[in-house]
Amino acid sequence: MRNYKAKVLGLVLALALIAAACGGDDDAAPTTTVAPTTTAAAATTTAAATTTTAAQTTTTAAATTTTAAPTTTEAPMMMVSDECQIGAPENGVTINMIGWTFDIMEFYAGELEKCNGENVEVNTQLLQYQDARDQMLLDLTSGGTSAYEIVHGANGEISEFGSQGLVVRLNDLVEKYWDEYDLGDISQIAWDGATFEEGIYGIPVVSNTQHLMYRPDLYEKYGLSVPANYDEVINSCNVMRDESSIDLPFVMNLHAGSAWDVWFLHFFRGFGGGNYLNPDNTPAVNSPEGVAAVAKIKEVIDACMGAQGLTYDYNAVQLGLQTGGLASSTLWASRAAAMDDPDESLFVNGIEFAVAPSPMPGGPAGSSAWNDFLMIPASADVDAELIFKVIMEATDAESQLGAAEVGIPTRASATGAGVGGRYLSAAAESVANGIGIFAPNPAVRLMRNALGNQLPLVGTGEKTPQQALEDAVEEYLVEARAQDFVS
Repeated sequence: MRNYKAKVLGLVLALALIAAACGGDDDAAPTTTVAPTTTAAAATTTAAATTTTAAQTTTTAAATTTTAAPTTTEAPMMMVSDECQIGAPENGVTINMIGWTFDIMEFYAGELEKCNGENVEVNTQLLQYQDARDQMLLDLTSGGTSAYEIVHGANGEISEFGSQGLVVRLNDLVEKYWDEYDLGDISQIAWDGATFEEGIYGIPVVSNTQHLMYRPDLYEKYGLSVPANYDEVINSCNVMRDESSIDLPFVMNLHAGSAWDVWFLHFFRGFGGGNYLNPDNTPAVNSPEGVAAVAKIKEVIDACMGAQGLTYDYNAVQLGLQTGGLASSTLWASRAAAMDDPDESLFVNGIEFAVAPSPMPGGPAGSSAWNDFLMIPASADVDAELIFKVIMEATDAESQLGAAEVGIPTRASATGAGVGGRYLSAAAESVANGIGIFAPNPAVRLMRNALGNQLPLVGTGEKTPQQALEDAVEEYLVEARAQDFVS
């Protein structure tokens, strides 16, 4: 949040008008003399009265009036709060935010709540990913006024929500406030991730990827090198299989279909695949690269995880590392700072970090480049500019500097300030050597959904990799034809 000094503008105008007015002429009345008359009886002399009339001279001095214009001092604008320096709206508004929970997003939720103040009430709700996504999608597609003013999304939601007009196009607001909030401090890669068909649909607030987290004491105990690829991961699992201090030697999160979809992307591109869809939106995943990718994931499950490992969601993986129950995992970087949280972790400074292993030896790292965004529903009934400014206040340079303590923010001033956890170099290397991210195509979401429905059946042994991919393709085509993505 930024702090501003109130500026008072005083305007004093003095106007003095001085006027003088002068009176009329000084004229004397004429003197009249009557000649004397002489008679025999008497001589009478009459002196005519001499009359002098002086006209009254009047001098009127106009009253001098000096009128000082009243001094007007503008009252300072009422701000929402000391830590949320935006003008308070005339009428009370409520801003509700929904997203999914992890450390840095919990930090931003706290920053948003600092805008609770004059005529503004801010409420935040963070759920598990799938619960949050389901609730957002139901709300945004209901056809009524949104229950939320801010929704959280990742790269996939930008194209999905933006293409359907479910969230506000922010180009004008971004341009208007570019300098005031120094939005050029946010990387161009992040802005590219926020953009679909030249429309900006989200404010980038988090950078994320996946990288290896492991217990060095166990790797040293068994003479193991940090695995550079998944063949080496499988070998380490076989070596540590009977280690009594752990529950599992390695886990990657495959507890839900959405998680399978992410890992399939890593392995599919790691084995030489490209985008999920061809340029004409026909599927590209049912290929030799796709089959090899799913087969390798199944090999990791069988060697390292088993049925127990398939139950680990993100929170369980994080807890397993913090308590020592897991020897290693490839997990989201946004979870890494918690490894050194003394209130949560038994292994403060006891978990090390490395670049994500490659699905295929010599190939790219099995990691992708993600951003998280805050978006404004198109059906929200609160002024979009006010919502935008609340987001700006909660994610400005000062706020992101604090966010760097618990995750990877998007501002260069924050990531380059020397603040943050020991994991940052591993995260950066994983992004640089990884497989990128999904193409910004709204049809990709349909393919992702189909993969998320079918691939978990490989993990349980109900389908082969080939069968699961064939079924995912058929499921996708039904939906894609219904939505006119393919003919």
